[in-house]
Amino acid sequence: MDKVLVTRRIPEPGLEILRAHCEVEVFPHDRNMTREELLEAVQGKDGLLSLLTDRIDTELFDSAPTLRAVANCAVGFNNIDLAAATARGIPVTNTPGVLTDTTADLTWALLMSVARRIAEADRFTRAGKFDGWGPLLMLGGDIYAKTLGIVGMGRIGQAVAKRATGFDMRILYSDDFELDSSAAQSLHAMRTDFETLLRQSDFVTLHVPLTDQTEHLIGEKEFHLMKSTAYLINTSRGPVVDEKALVKALQERRIAGAGLDVFEHEPHIEPELLEMENVVLLPHIGSASFETRARMAIMAAENLIAALQGKVPPNCVNPEVFSKRQGMEQNR
Repeated sequence: MDKVLVTRRIPEPGLEILRAHCEVEVFPHDRNMTREELLEAVQGKDGLLSLLTDRIDTELFDSAPTLRAVANCAVGFNNIDLAAATARGIPVTNTPGVLTDTTADLTWALLMSVARRIAEADRFTRAGKFDGWGPLLMLGGDIYAKTLGIVGMGRIGQAVAKRATGFDMRILYSDDFELDSSAAQSLHAMRTDFETLLRQSDFVTLHVPLTDQTEHLIGEKEFHLMKSTAYLINTSRGPVVDEKALVKALQERRIAGAGLDVFEHEPHIEPELLEMENVVLLPHIGSASFETRARMAIMAAENLIAALQGKVPPNCVNPEVFSKRQGMEQNR
């Protein structure tokens, strides 16, 4: 029976599927594995179910020569050295699609919270400062009929745009790929260049993967382009935003506020952000609903089992591994 390591406890439905097919070791503590713990535990394992916080690289593959498959329980897989996995013939999978709507919902929760000062008002009320209604009390920014700029119009970006139509918003988006005409029409979305989006948007929301091209996509230059009344929302990956530049932009009031679910050096957060009332900070909970996390766990487990059985998993991000295998078998 194949031996599998799960680097942190996932919802039980996923573990049940794994246990029906494999000998499963689950890291018993409710925290991320240290590097040393991971390198030791993965030895002798056939499969690895990893999280976005686990660094899967050449060193790990060298520590686990028996490893045959890696299933990341996340949409992103920038924590995995894909080239190194592919060179070793190890399929890598992710969990796309399943968290689209949940993450889009949280994006809107952040957007509304920072614009209408929800978290700040909650703290104000709990502190006993509310002594009655006032015409200038906790004034925030309107959302309806404003311009929403979506950077990255993939599944999540489109789900965010769909929700924006109910607020009668003007929707701009920037992406390397253009929506087909029917999708653009149904979402009332207009494609534009990145700089124009920054200049014209009242809300800028980020939905891009982390790559060499998107690291620090939003930095000092970009903050200078944005409206002083604009808000930045990030539920993608922390390093997409230069966090020190964000602090400076907020301090100098170049933008009105920010809503962040991810951070550049997670879990570390720039200390100045923790003190700012016009910033809403969440602990990376974009997909954190009972239903979505269970579906992610099931998908990751099914991906891993398929890969260990020699099948092409439903969500393989390096399918060339199987083409290479097929070619080797034909040449035997």
